Amino acid sequence: MAHKSPLVVKLDGLLMERRVAEGFDLLDQNCFELIHLRPLQQDAASLVVRVAQWVDLGYRDIDFLHKLLAKFPTDVRGRMTLSAYLQLRMAEAFCAMGEEDLDRAIELLEFVLKAEPDLGDQRLAAIAHFWKGRSHRKKGEYDAAMAHVVKGRSLMQAIPAPKLAAVIQIQESWLLFQTGQSGDALGLLEEARTQLAETDDALSLGNIESAKGRMERQAGKYTEALEHFAKAVELYARRDPNHRNLARALVNAASVKRLIALQLRKRIDARAGSSKSGRGEVLSPTRGASGSLARYTQICREALEELRRAGEIYSLHHYYGGIASVLVSTGYLHLDSGNIELGVSEALKAYELARDKNDHIHMARARTLQCMAENARVDEQLGEDADAAVNANNARLYADEAVHWAELTQNRRLAAEAYVARGMVFANDFFQQWQEAKRCIGQATALLGTEDHDHLREDLMALKTRILRASSIDETLRAWSEGILGEKTFQQVTEEFAEIVIPKVWQREGKKVSKVSSRLSVSPKKVRRILRNVGLLK
Repeated sequence: MAHKSPLVVKLDGLLMERRVAEGFDLLDQNCFELIHLRPLQQDAASLVVRVAQWVDLGYRDIDFLHKLLAKFPTDVRGRMTLSAYLQLRMAEAFCAMGEEDLDRAIELLEFVLKAEPDLGDQRLAAIAHFWKGRSHRKKGEYDAAMAHVVKGRSLMQAIPAPKLAAVIQIQESWLLFQTGQSGDALGLLEEARTQLAETDDALSLGNIESAKGRMERQAGKYTEALEHFAKAVELYARRDPNHRNLARALVNAASVKRLIALQLRKRIDARAGSSKSGRGEVLSPTRGASGSLARYTQICREALEELRRAGEIYSLHHYYGGIASVLVSTGYLHLDSGNIELGVSEALKAYELARDKNDHIHMARARTLQCMAENARVDEQLGEDADAAVNANNARLYADEAVHWAELTQNRRLAAEAYVARGMVFANDFFQQWQEAKRCIGQATALLGTEDHDHLREDLMALKTRILRASSIDETLRAWSEGILGEKTFQQVTEEFAEIVIPKVWQREGKKVSKVSSRLSVSPKKVRRILRNVGLLK
């Protein structure tokens, strides 16, 4: 192993103990030496790769690291030792990872790891495995990510470097969670938290809280999830109020608030449905309903503000994957509130950003949002019949693309969400392809685990209910055609038949009562009464 300079030794010692503030101070004290680094001095490449590790902890930024790398032109690199050259390539891989060029990062780290014995440093080899695992995780390649993360953690434990191993365990925990092993994932997080609790590694501690928040959200425990995300935001802000991970926590918190708002909206709608007179008229809203609506509006505003702030932070870092996640989350909030055009606009911008980075995960999410927006247009029958056909076919196209991009990753929930969206398209009023919708339900169900109790499970149940209701109508009509009326009178059968037919005709006739009346030779008064009975008119 090559001799290490005192500065490299000190930086390594502080990194292993996660004494972050002391490490930052040491780097600042030696900033002159770094700025005037000579590429062929014995520890030059060693210092650069150490700086990369500290940049990963929040020291300065990748631009600073690029300036150091620029001191190593091609002609100089040819005179470097193999170990120094490998360390330089590691630093370049970290830059590529930070700039979302994940394929380049993986390629560089693969080169380093093939020559791992020549690297001459087991701790650096562990870091290389760790960074490569993170790159695969960001691409949704979880099997490859797990192999490298486990290898990196094992190397750290063998040194031993328990605190560095704990940092890697956070990534390992997240990968276990993604594969449905929530219990094991939580166990690893707790082990990591115990190791890091007495350090000032706010970034890693924030990552633990953020991971716990994601787990609680998936379990449908939204209040607990928000508490963890709030702790994560506070921890990240200790290190840097504009840290990228802080923006990620804000996006996660906003997504939970959106789900809470959706639950509140369902209760408001249910209360409105029950606040009808016997004649189907909507009664005056209660004070409770008015308060719930104000709370719903406030939650949505809070979520949009958090997304706005996250977008600012991501823009500072030119982090396009983060910006895409902000756009998708904002688009869903607009779509929930009925602003389909804004939802579509945000989805399109997100897709274009993700496509430029070949980011399959955000391409799938953006296409799923576009699919849901077009499907909303179909269900609400916005425009003429020709428009409905265009919207329905667009929804189907986007759903197919969402499934395609999701299946290029190993993100099971991403794929499940795409299949649910596709199922909703097949079950809309235009296609009504119930068997295809059922097939999508089967595919989504196979991807979800027993720990999934959030909105995705609720969306799946809503799709099942819609298909069941349609199937029930088919069975009812078949029974009537065979004279099987049960205990119903002919008048009751006639009324039920009207409640099945009139809403469908009303939708196909552009929601025009007069057209339905003329088409079916039924009085406008009866059309309105039937529509009120089924909750389509106030």
